[in-house]
Amino acid sequence: MAANETLEMAATYDVEPAGGNRFRQSQAQDILAAVLKEKLLGATYHAENSSAWAREIADEVKGRLKAQEKWTRYKYVVQVIIGEQRGEAVRMGCRCFWDPKTDDYAQQVFSNETLFCVASAYGVYLY
Repeated sequence: MAANETLEMAATYDVEPAGGNRFRQSQAQDILAAVLKEKLLGATYHAENSSAWAREIADEVKGRLKAQEKWTRYKYVVQVIIGEQRGEAVRMGCRCFWDPKTDDYAQQVFSNETLFCVASAYGVYLY
């Protein structure tokens, strides 16, 4: 580091997002819906493809969430479940221990004649 360069440090004492730049469920749902539509529209279920699709979708969603500059200091967890559409019921649930003032999640469902996909994105503020 040169003598005239300055080092800029992030404020580690921030206990909530600045200026109301909180993880927004509606914006995250829009991202989820767009990615699911891009990746799965016209797709036919094949068990051998589903894990690769789930990984691609999760990576794409996570990348788009990280690209949201207003959501700094957030960590993301993205879960994608793809299954065959056979007319059977599926129940899913989740529980999270977090700060409701800063953390949130979004979920989106996509289905067609052969498959269903449930994608969830969790935004957790890093104190």
